[in-house]
Amino acid sequence: MKYLLMVYASTEDWEALSESERAREDAEYEQLLADCTASGEWLAGDPLAGPPAGRAVRVRDGRTLVTDGPYLELKEHMAGYWLVDCESIERAVEIAARFPDARHWGVEVRPLLGPGGAADAL
Repeated sequence: MKYLLMVYASTEDWEALSESERAREDAEYEQLLADCTASGEWLAGDPLAGPPAGRAVRVRDGRTLVTDGPYLELKEHMAGYWLVDCESIERAVEIAARFPDARHWGVEVRPLLGPGGAADAL
């Protein structure tokens, strides 16, 4: 079953970490990626640019409204994602718990409902 792991972070908090703390967390992330790639569970994933680089798009009364950057004042933002294919939501949660970000901010796990998704997990 496929799950989306949404990784949340705070740029301000990340920058407050020491170089050695960042290096340790980068190494943990690389090990997690290697493990999930070797097991065949990792399908895709990437970090995301910070909120100021994004656009919020809404269509109202046939008009497209575009807002630069974050819509609300944010402390944490979605910093990246992983798409995994694993046996259960419990396994997806195990993977999410290994993200260094989960110790500081959070990783949200959501089943995909499309083909190969986890519709029956609801």
